[in-house]
Amino acid sequence: MPSPYRAIFALPGTKSFSVAGFLGRMPLSMMGIGIVTMVSQLTGRYGLAGALSATVALSAAAIGPQISRLVDRHGQRRVLRPATLVSLAAVSALLLCATYKAPDWTLFLCAAFIGCVPSVGSMIRARWAVLYRDTPRQLHTAYSFESVIDEVCFIFGPIISIGLSTAWFPEAGPLLAGCFLAVGVFWLTSQRATEPAPHPREQQGAGSALRARGLQVLVATFVATGAIFGAVDVVTVAFAEEQGHKSMASVVLAIYAAGSCVAGAVFGLLHFKGAPAPRWLVGVVAMAVSMIPLQLVGNLPFLAVALFVAGLSIAPTMITTMALVEQHVPRAKLTEGMTWVSTGLAVGVALGSSVAGWVIDAYGARAGYGVPGVSGIVAVLVAFLGYRRLKQPVPQRGGPTDEHGADGQHEEQRSVA
Repeated sequence: MPSPYRAIFALPGTKSFSVAGFLGRMPLSMMGIGIVTMVSQLTGRYGLAGALSATVALSAAAIGPQISRLVDRHGQRRVLRPATLVSLAAVSALLLCATYKAPDWTLFLCAAFIGCVPSVGSMIRARWAVLYRDTPRQLHTAYSFESVIDEVCFIFGPIISIGLSTAWFPEAGPLLAGCFLAVGVFWLTSQRATEPAPHPREQQGAGSALRARGLQVLVATFVATGAIFGAVDVVTVAFAEEQGHKSMASVVLAIYAAGSCVAGAVFGLLHFKGAPAPRWLVGVVAMAVSMIPLQLVGNLPFLAVALFVAGLSIAPTMITTMALVEQHVPRAKLTEGMTWVSTGLAVGVALGSSVAGWVIDAYGARAGYGVPGVSGIVAVLVAFLGYRRLKQPVPQRGGPTDEHGADGQHEEQRSVA
């Protein structure tokens, strides 16, 4: 591991919570695609499969920020464990309903409660932010490392989920995702030394973290970005099936994530002195442009190459996004702020996977790649319209929302790449 990455693990407890976070995030890449694979195998209906995956994402989008707000107020251990138990119960119920061919409405009901799954990535990034809030270079490296871990999850998660569901039994992918969630969250919440201190209601101030104008731009843009990811997942599974190699979808999606992983690892070794907003805009544009080759896809090898190139812009954009969240959101609401970005992605994934499922059913898999193409255009438009908000000076973060109120001026001067 290059020295900048080794350095961030010098503090006690960092290795343990990072490994726990890796396990707890595996369901992020396994659950949705596992549900799509399971339902499509059991029923042959991609529209239903995409809609169920979208329901999980929408539920997480609605519930996730509320869970994170409670975490900021009461601490990770007190909130994450009961939330995880609810999500695990819903996963178990969904598998039983799907296996015994229960009515469709029961599947949607179970999928809605799966959304109680906590945003583990936000919890880990909040721990890094506490440890390295006064050392921007180390915080940039830590955020980069977490983006690499995200992509490692997306490399192995779909392979495991789709592979087990196609080679073993249809429910195997979502079942293992639930096991990863349980182990990761309960191990993470047992580590109290690195847990961020809770901020009671009177310290948080009124309103949601979403009141920050810069955060609003990031969330809106990532709704469209999430639609890219959701559509690519569903369409790739369908396209691989049309080509007669459905199990290869996991490999192709892993290559997509590998491109992002490589870019994120390299990006973490760099140090940027300028403001992050221009780099963020370049990243959004690059993601949109990378969708153009997908419209010409004709076989799986070409698709794999196109998706690897498309993946190169993902992790750097996500890293810069988290740096912008850390700048624009009060410390007492940082976990909630990071979760709102994940919420934007979840809403987009829901829209993208649902629309892509219906397009596939009506016009075929190749036509489905038009959905991420259009989503990329929308993301660029939203990013340009809101760019001025991200360039504006960040308000001081002192007062009741900052336990180091005297550091407000210092916070304005920080530039976290």
